[in-house]
Amino acid sequence: MAEDARITTVEDVYEEGSVLFTATNSFDMDEEIIVVPCEDPGETEGAAANGDRGVAAWINRCTHEAQRFDTGRGVPMRDGEIICPKHGSFFDACSGDCDNGEAAGTTLPGIDVAVEDGAVFLADEDYTFEHEGGIEDDDGPSSTSHVGF
Repeated sequence: MAEDARITTVEDVYEEGSVLFTATNSFDMDEEIIVVPCEDPGETEGAAANGDRGVAAWINRCTHEAQRFDTGRGVPMRDGEIICPKHGSFFDACSGDCDNGEAAGTTLPGIDVAVEDGAVFLADEDYTFEHEGGIEDDDGPSSTSHVGF
């Protein structure tokens, strides 16, 4: 795998509970993506494993109202499910499927990852790895005031 597509390690995903990174999609737009532990990757599309420890990657937003899962403090998870912090919908960490709450009947948009020698790589041809962490706004606060200082 290309070293510039390396995101993290499977060990770090399990130790931290999740990893957030930014990638550019095929429309040249930045997307926040989360990598989460996936205890049973099996034949799950996009999931990858290192021995008995798997990971899966998803766009960092709920399908109901585009609420971010990871707001800088990690992804809220319980019993192998990602929890939407706004309405409490639960998404299976391996399949992305939701069967409860406001997002019931939807599936998270997945991102293909691969695992090689314990390292997690971005393997989705529609995305280019940019950096660890979320999208950063370097422009500072915006203002619509006509007053200049």
